[in-house]
Amino acid sequence: MGRLSIFIGLRYIFSGRGDGFGSFVSLFSFLAMSLGVMALILVLSVMNGFDREIKTRLLEVIPHATINAPPGLEDWQTLAKTLHKPGVSAAIPFIEGQAMLTSASHFQGVSVQGVLPDASDSSLTADMPGNKLTPQIEKLQTGRYGVVLGSLLARSLDVRVGDRLLLTLPELSVTPLGVFPRVKQVTVLGVFQVGAQIDSGVAFMHIKDLGRLLRMGNKVSGLRLFFDDPFTMPALPSLHDEIRAHGYQLETWQQSMSQLFQAIRTEKTVVGLLLSVIIGVAAFNIVASLVLMVNEKRKDIAVLRSLGMMPATIAAIFRTQGGVTGLFGVISGVVAGCLLAPNIGPLVAFFEGLLGAQMFDPELYFITVLPSHLQWLDVVVVASLGIILSVLATLYPAWRAGKVPPAEALRYE
Repeated sequence: MGRLSIFIGLRYIFSGRGDGFGSFVSLFSFLAMSLGVMALILVLSVMNGFDREIKTRLLEVIPHATINAPPGLEDWQTLAKTLHKPGVSAAIPFIEGQAMLTSASHFQGVSVQGVLPDASDSSLTADMPGNKLTPQIEKLQTGRYGVVLGSLLARSLDVRVGDRLLLTLPELSVTPLGVFPRVKQVTVLGVFQVGAQIDSGVAFMHIKDLGRLLRMGNKVSGLRLFFDDPFTMPALPSLHDEIRAHGYQLETWQQSMSQLFQAIRTEKTVVGLLLSVIIGVAAFNIVASLVLMVNEKRKDIAVLRSLGMMPATIAAIFRTQGGVTGLFGVISGVVAGCLLAPNIGPLVAFFEGLLGAQMFDPELYFITVLPSHLQWLDVVVVASLGIILSVLATLYPAWRAGKVPPAEALRYE
């Protein structure tokens, strides 16, 4: 009876008999499931693309890992040589402090980071062509007391390249005239744009200039590590044990930016759950189409029951019909989504050129092309969700079909 129920169920799907309304609803259910699965795959791929774009841009600015030495690190060259292992592209010193930048009419607290331009040039550009920060960092020269600001920070302070700012440190200077905060006039030498919160809260200075302002002497705050592959960092476990043995602290870029990435993951989860409603609506359409089909085929069900077919077999017929409709919808949606997701950026750009409109204004957004990154785990999850809901949608109509009484259905025939 298993093969018979599958055969009849498929016949009901592809048969053109009857008033055609049930077939139309089945087609509508198929299209709804296809569009729901495709839309969910596309949206998740776009969100993955934004996530990867943000991480790539962040890694152009932030170190892949940071060694913090709270008392200060004086002989940093020796430690840097011991950390030079396969997979580690560079280990450069840095100084970090908190300060307030004041322009003619605005002020804002920032994190001031002292960098070594030559070392930054050799590490930040490794495996990162087109780095936007390196040309700005190269403008820093010792003794000039220049700063490089993020675009949002420069906008909030209303300054441009060449303008002067007052840098106020959270330290006091004792003079014969009294106690005053430590203030230094600095010059804006460059402006960078990454497209993250770093643009609004970080200022870079030459490491020697910032060291003199913070009275660090020959000490540095620690070392910044850069890896050939910042996403896997295979050399990190061995470095972690060695660094902890020296009594220093190690922090990776995933840990330092954990709040941002957690917010992105939460947003992706919420959007995925909201768009899953589309697949749920498609599943309800399957329920409606099967209920209509059961009412349309009451005479056929009664005849089959009169010939000795069991209610379980009758139910299997309609489970087959609904399940195959949902399965074909999921497969077509997955195929369409996987084909469109990698090409959604060029496709949107084509329609922008066709319509003469622009979705992302370069003056407002840090991207000009819609990013997309297809992850097969998302495809598997979406496809599984569609198949499960399709199967569940067939249970009630199939049970109802098995309960159709033969005598009642044939009474007026």
